[in-house]
Amino acid sequence: MKDLRFLNKYFFQYRRLLIWGTIFVAASNYFRVLQPQVIRDALDLVVDNIHLYRQFDGSPLQADFFRELGGVLLFFGALVLFLALVMGLFMYFMRQTIVVMSRLIEYDLRKEIFGHYEKLHLAFYKRNNTGDLMSRITEDVSKVRTYLGPAVLYGINLVTLFVLVIYAMFSVSWELTLYCLAPLPLLSVSIYYVSDLINKRSTVIQRQLAHLNSVAQEVYSGIRVVKSYVQERFMGKYFAEQSEVYKEKALQLAKVDAMFFPIMLLLIGASTIITVYIGGLQVINGKITTGNIAEFVIYVNMLTWPVTSIGWIASIVQQAAASQRRINEFLETQPAIQSPVTDPHPFQGNVVFDNVTFVYPDTGIRALDKVSFSLRPGQKMAVIGRTGSGKTSLADLMVRMYDVTEGSIRLDEKDIRELDLANLRQRIGYVPQDVFLFSDSVANNIAFGNSNATWSEIQKFARHAAVYEDIVELSEGFETLVGERGVTLSGGQKQRLSIARALIKHPDIVILDDCLSAVDTNTEKKILGYLEEELADKTAIIITHRIYSLLQFDKIIVLEHGHIVEEGTHEELLQRGGYYADLFERQRSEDEVDV
Repeated sequence: MKDLRFLNKYFFQYRRLLIWGTIFVAASNYFRVLQPQVIRDALDLVVDNIHLYRQFDGSPLQADFFRELGGVLLFFGALVLFLALVMGLFMYFMRQTIVVMSRLIEYDLRKEIFGHYEKLHLAFYKRNNTGDLMSRITEDVSKVRTYLGPAVLYGINLVTLFVLVIYAMFSVSWELTLYCLAPLPLLSVSIYYVSDLINKRSTVIQRQLAHLNSVAQEVYSGIRVVKSYVQERFMGKYFAEQSEVYKEKALQLAKVDAMFFPIMLLLIGASTIITVYIGGLQVINGKITTGNIAEFVIYVNMLTWPVTSIGWIASIVQQAAASQRRINEFLETQPAIQSPVTDPHPFQGNVVFDNVTFVYPDTGIRALDKVSFSLRPGQKMAVIGRTGSGKTSLADLMVRMYDVTEGSIRLDEKDIRELDLANLRQRIGYVPQDVFLFSDSVANNIAFGNSNATWSEIQKFARHAAVYEDIVELSEGFETLVGERGVTLSGGQKQRLSIARALIKHPDIVILDDCLSAVDTNTEKKILGYLEEELADKTAIIITHRIYSLLQFDKIIVLEHGHIVEEGTHEELLQRGGYYADLFERQRSEDEVDV
């Protein structure tokens, strides 16, 4: 139960529902226990008066006696129905409290997991696949909810019913009660033995289910690649194999679960036989009445489901513990990137990289090595280099997706690790190289950068990103749904939407990471023209493989293997005749050929 202790805070939060639920369960069971006592009295009444009834054979008083006896039995029957009705009413209330409590906790738990996911750093998502994340917030939480609702409900029901029933039985005959309960220790031993098996197999099943979710999610996300390489049959076969593994593991757990119910029924049947035999002997000896035997048989059968549910509850608790352990693994993971303060304020845009070295924590790859440069407010800098030179790492460090390994990054003379993290990211307009769009309308994807954006602003920045004409030609214009990850749009359209989304934030600093690689030359010129105007008073870092002659840069740095190998203005770098000059000549030759 140590893994499930995490949920105690929720039990305390909803303690009022839990307390009232417990009261309703106890009240329901109280009226349930009264029913066998009424039946006992009715049966004893019949047994006691049957000899008297026969004495009136042939007498007109026999009919009157039968009518009186029938009226009393009818009263007893009506009383049993009334008690059952009151019991059912309390059962309704107990479900409206405990089951509702479990749904509220399920809601809060999912919110907590989702909120924690959002706080976790980028390296966490690189270590864990999406399918596993989804499995823990869906399947695992559902398993925990079953513990919070049915298991807790039937657990309370089991305890209260046992207390009331055993008290009622002991008040009649402690000797007969002990005989009836004799098989129960065997039940405890079997539960202790099997619960460990259930726990281990539940953990394995949940891991396999997470793997299945991951496989399915990757196939759905990469369906274009799967189809283009004609790998549908291979992926289907692999998924079927993994599903077969899951089926086998689930069947193994089902076999363990199936052991409980026959054992329970056997033990309950044995208790019934013992009750009738021992009870009959005690009736002969005058210790109890015939009605007491019927009462005990009903009590034993009344305990059938609670006793049987012990195994079921144990199974649920073990599965919930296995699921909660998986949930706790992520909830106990602390985000490596923390916000030390809450201090929302605009930035002037003074950026300094001071001997910045960055090594990816998971792979050990040194992406940047002693990189230093500075930008004054309003200056523009281009970052150029081959693939893998560290350009994107530089951008990720600016928005604190990672923290530097050595050195420091200062913004307005203050280390960014000392700044408000949310404000830092809000004030920086970052267009990443890997464009991601939500499965929503075009307008909402643009407005994602600024939830308070007006319709005119959305249209304005769509024009600035040279995507307005493309949008109005869509079937529903700005209300067109772009599909999952923007699958219905071209690469260039997605890039331009992401530019509009970044600029609509009205950021103080703009970082564009190779965001024009999928657009044609004419569209590129339009966007650069807008950017020249839009970025006039903003500090900007443009990461690119190309040289944009339409943008005037105050500084250009060339990265190679994480080092700055060239730095200067456009003219200075051309005079040095290095990588930048070679790139410029190649690009100019390609442009002349295209013309």
